[in-house]
Amino acid sequence: MTDIEIPLEADRKGHYRFFEILPGALSYLLVFMPLILSLISVTAAVLFILAYLLVYFVRSLAFSARALSGYRTMKQHMKLDWNGLLQDVEAGEITTTVLDRPAWHATNLARAKGHARIFKPSEIVHAVIIATVNETREVLEPTIQSVIGADYDAKRTILVFAYEGRAGQVAEDRVHELLEQYKGQFRHAMAVKHPADIPNEVIGKGGNVTCAGRELQKYLAEQGIDPAQVIVTTLDADNRPDKAYFSALTYLYCIVPDPLRASFQPLPMFTNNIWDAPTLMRVIATGNNLFYIVLTQRPHLERNFSAHAQSMQSLIEMDFWSVRTIVEDGHHFWRSYFRYDGDYRVYPISIPIYQDAVLADGYIRTLKAQFVQLRRWTYGASDVAYIASKGFYSNSRAPRLDVIAKFLRTLEGHVTWATGTLLIYFAAFIPPFINPQSFAANELPLIVSRVQRVGIIGLVASLYVCLLTLPPRPARYRRHRSVLMLVQWVFLPVTSIVYGSSAAFYSQTRLMLGKYMSKFDVTEKAVVDVAGNLSSSEADPTK
Repeated sequence: MTDIEIPLEADRKGHYRFFEILPGALSYLLVFMPLILSLISVTAAVLFILAYLLVYFVRSLAFSARALSGYRTMKQHMKLDWNGLLQDVEAGEITTTVLDRPAWHATNLARAKGHARIFKPSEIVHAVIIATVNETREVLEPTIQSVIGADYDAKRTILVFAYEGRAGQVAEDRVHELLEQYKGQFRHAMAVKHPADIPNEVIGKGGNVTCAGRELQKYLAEQGIDPAQVIVTTLDADNRPDKAYFSALTYLYCIVPDPLRASFQPLPMFTNNIWDAPTLMRVIATGNNLFYIVLTQRPHLERNFSAHAQSMQSLIEMDFWSVRTIVEDGHHFWRSYFRYDGDYRVYPISIPIYQDAVLADGYIRTLKAQFVQLRRWTYGASDVAYIASKGFYSNSRAPRLDVIAKFLRTLEGHVTWATGTLLIYFAAFIPPFINPQSFAANELPLIVSRVQRVGIIGLVASLYVCLLTLPPRPARYRRHRSVLMLVQWVFLPVTSIVYGSSAAFYSQTRLMLGKYMSKFDVTEKAVVDVAGNLSSSEADPTK
């Protein structure tokens, strides 16, 4: 079995350091390639830029088509009677002619009969781990209430608060007050304190939820509950599952071929406070919504992100989440993939888990908090070295071609995150600046401009989906704010460069220099009440 733990910082040498440097090196090379080629051969520069633009253009059209398809699937799945479908799964056959069932349901029932192990919905127990540091009651309580209010019996759910001991007594008291208030609504509820300063742990969510997972394991053993029948969902403090989430998750767990070799990824939607967030944050949040809607249409590219679910049995077998990375969610895919020698997959669930857009106490603090969040996400580039190390330099039996394909996709994704927007907006102006007498160089910006006009068609489709995903406008805001939701998209180039590209370069540069991000920078969360009053607390007590 492959050792799946991330090497300690002091042990990252040789090939591991090479692959840590690789994403940043490629990003810097690619972003300067138009300048380098313009100095060598203007023809080569023009062809390079046109080729890159063509690839980006085709991808953008495909992106828009998948956005429409993904949104349609999401709306269909949110309307399904999942509990009615679960009755059929329990019986192993269609139980009534009254229920309106999707065409794929009968196929799933027939296929499930041939599974090596058949899971019945009545056997399933859900465990929900809510990770918290110092978030206010206004953030935490709606999350608990969303679990209770789901179209699924909360008495079949175990609630686990994973809270940080370093947050102090006030935060601890808040957790226990909520626990005491709501524990009667669940099958069982518990609060687990994550001690501070554990050796070889980074300060982050991974250590917190792992600590909680180990306590949950002890409880299940005491109660004689089979961990293979327990589905664990991890939630951040502001994550509020849609009412259909738990029943849909139960359905999927019971009908997929091997749920013990899989995780389940709901649809992150940053809409809890989207009407309260500043303009730039709304653009980023709705853009993220769109990205994850599209990803549900490309299941082979699905990775764990934020809230996700997995069997307790699998978590025990891999010793839960990594405690050595600040991106424990995305990294958990690779941890699972190599633990099971490539026999592992992520199933998308087109049911939302609603989250907060970035909002802090004050505009400047909000701008900073958004960058802090994105630099943490882009630090997922650290997985490039991990994939290479475990896939090419270990005893892993994962299929080599599959590892190569996943490695290249991951590397390309992070390089594009850093360079794509910069090249699209600025690369065409470099050849004519360097070679002002070249006809081809001077025609390039015009050609690019024409292509970008055609690309607006795809952008309009994407904007349409973004607007459809918005929750109703709160009464405290006037109608003109709805107009701003459309006009705000003129800031897309700004957010793409200032936050997307710069955050990616920041993370990749730190990896290149070996200046590791070994502390999870918690995003400050502010809440606006119905009267428009904002309340906030410093999410990270160590600041």
